[in-house]
Amino acid sequence: MAGGWARDGAVEEQIEASIKDELARMRASRAEPQGDSLTHCAECEEEIPEARRLARPGVKLCIDCQEERDGAFQQRGGINRRGSKDSQLK
Repeated sequence: MAGGWARDGAVEEQIEASIKDELARMRASRAEPQGDSLTHCAECEEEIPEARRLARPGVKLCIDCQEERDGAFQQRGGINRRGSKDSQLK
């Protein structure tokens, strides 16, 4: 399938690249902490319970701060891979 002046397969390659980028971003955001756990939260300085430190090695935040961070909306900039005038006007 050709899209305008693009060569055959270019649209599918753009879609696959977008999906690959999004999957990589999601996997990176869900990466497990590594290393030694902190005894106190890196943000609020509250003590992190020992059960949490044992269950999640490498943890740096208390439960409340982690829930707040997980619930925060992260706005990402869109990538205009195609570069057409129509997609730039949206």
